[in-house]
Amino acid sequence: MESNKVKILIVEDEMLIAAKISTLLTELGYEVTGILPRAEDALVQVEDNVPDIALLDIHLKGKMDGVELALALNKERELPIIFLTANTDDATFNRAKTSKPYAFISKPFKKLDLQRAIELTLSRMADNPTPEPDAGQFEEASFILSDRIFVRHKDSMVKIFLEDILYIEAESNYCRIFTKNKEYLLAITLKIMEAKLPTKHFIRAHRSYIVNLAQIDEVSESHVIIARKAIPLSKVLREELLKRIQTI
Repeated sequence: MESNKVKILIVEDEMLIAAKISTLLTELGYEVTGILPRAEDALVQVEDNVPDIALLDIHLKGKMDGVELALALNKERELPIIFLTANTDDATFNRAKTSKPYAFISKPFKKLDLQRAIELTLSRMADNPTPEPDAGQFEEASFILSDRIFVRHKDSMVKIFLEDILYIEAESNYCRIFTKNKEYLLAITLKIMEAKLPTKHFIRAHRSYIVNLAQIDEVSESHVIIARKAIPLSKVLREELLKRIQTI
């Protein structure tokens, strides 16, 4: 089973700094896919293990620096980049901007700097407006892409593939996402969640429930069955649900 942790690659040639970053990322609940000192090694690794985000030092030793690595990665795939910088001159900074990084982290940095840069990156990945660095907003953050959602779980952001969601239940001004193995409580209303989710796969079955059409096992007059759970089905919404199931 694939991990639901956000996967991050570190490319940093100062190994003490790289080790510190790796420790902080692990503490924040993220998965480090590799710690590499050279750009060339990173290009090889991402072929077999694609991360969600790459943390790149701009001033890498070797044939390629971090900016050249970012440009090469962007040529192969749109991999979100966060640059690590220390005393970067204007010319290097302007060159780095051409690779369209998602964030910059200045050395020396704190755990909170790393956490916020990652969450800002996840926000941009989802094409949401970039949130201001306010702690309250980060606690409520949830970012939806075409095939996955990033949500806060305990102290970190985790990814949930949309196909793995069974249903979503309203709890006052919160909503709870249910998958086969876990559930996640989000500080967001069901109405807002419904507006964010792709209508091709999800539908409101009841004022308190959104269901994944592909996960429905049975439809009756008054409810649907998903993973042995009976979810109430509104009479008003039943006809629309049946039409949508026929188009899957």
